[in-house]
Amino acid sequence: MKFLFDLFPVILFFVTFKWGEGHIPAAQSLVEKYLSTFVSGGMSETELAPILLATAVTLVASIVQITSLLVRRKTVDAMLWISFIIIMVFGGATIYFHSDTFIKWKPTVLYWCYCGAFLLAQFIFRKNLIRTVMEAQVKLPEQVWSYLSLAWATYFFVMGALNIWVAFHFSTDTWANFKLISMVGITPAFIVVQSLFLSKYMEEAE
Repeated sequence: MKFLFDLFPVILFFVTFKWGEGHIPAAQSLVEKYLSTFVSGGMSETELAPILLATAVTLVASIVQITSLLVRRKTVDAMLWISFIIIMVFGGATIYFHSDTFIKWKPTVLYWCYCGAFLLAQFIFRKNLIRTVMEAQVKLPEQVWSYLSLAWATYFFVMGALNIWVAFHFSTDTWANFKLISMVGITPAFIVVQSLFLSKYMEEAE
């Protein structure tokens, strides 16, 4: 359930973008009606309407997501806060400057922030973030915890680089597809492969 909750803004972005691509005049009308105040110059190119509309929906979804947790007095984990801040900054810039460059950079900045957090925690602060989260559930040798942290740091770095390559070498439609696939396909697959590797080390905590 938490995975689906975290994925909520991404799914809405994808659905809204796909709808906008198939209904350009309607998307442009919505952009002019609701976003013209926030767009530099008050107008934007028609072909950008789907991405601007999808970005706006994602901003609203992210605000609702964080607000719902705060209202219910649930803990908002650090990664969700980082994601929220980055989507606010890059999503806001996308709408204001009516340019899809910012929103295309957003996943890479997010991935590389995660990568940096893992590396800083492990090598500067001598703290293993994965161990902090998982140690209550499983017991692993010290070296395996280190490998696990480095594996996640490497994964985030590679995904960030891959996002930039897809974003600026292929169409926006292809990038949007990749953005969704990376969340619902690549990331779960990475977790499964990692779990299979770790299974021989894992012991149930007493």
